[in-house]
Amino acid sequence: MGPVESEFSEHQRQPQGSSKWLGTPGNQPFPGLLQPECLSREKLVDVLRASVVDQKGPLVTLNKPQGLPVTGKPGELTLLSVLPELSQSLGLGERELQVVQASEKESSGLVLLSSCPQTASRLQKFFTQSRRAQRPIATYWAVTDGIPTTSEGKIQAALKLEHIDGVNLVVPVKSPSRKDILEGVKRTLSYFRVVATGSGCALVQLRPLTGSG
Repeated sequence: MGPVESEFSEHQRQPQGSSKWLGTPGNQPFPGLLQPECLSREKLVDVLRASVVDQKGPLVTLNKPQGLPVTGKPGELTLLSVLPELSQSLGLGERELQVVQASEKESSGLVLLSSCPQTASRLQKFFTQSRRAQRPIATYWAVTDGIPTTSEGKIQAALKLEHIDGVNLVVPVKSPSRKDILEGVKRTLSYFRVVATGSGCALVQLRPLTGSG
């Protein structure tokens, strides 16, 4: 089984008429950030259904908006809380979806769901074993402003969550101290390879071995 491929772009397609849910440049500092408190359960299901990028057999892949938590406290609007309605909306009947792999609340990205408990269990074991063996399990693509000086290599960075304008964002930390690490700064490692270059930019393949979540 190969790694899960994840594709991101600066301008992600939004469901028609969803700007008031996801935010617009005029009413918040981070356009595209989902605001669950502004949605009903029905509207969130509509947003998630429009975010489905692939559905084959028991597997469903959707592009989770930034700002949507996967789990939360009872009564909170989360991805997990609306899976029964999403399963019905996708025509799965009594086969309720389960989360296999998901990005953090602070991130947008692909979420892998399964309506088959056996398939979900096998995939979860695959991801767990891959992490323990320190094998990359996901591939990301990025367009860089500038061209890397080397065509491939590794990126080692220290990252932390920082509360900026009411939003938790992942930011880099230069030369983290022992105190920083104890306070939640995490060292991360990603492998990269330049796939193509253009006028002052490059398409880069990234395979993180560790993350900030």
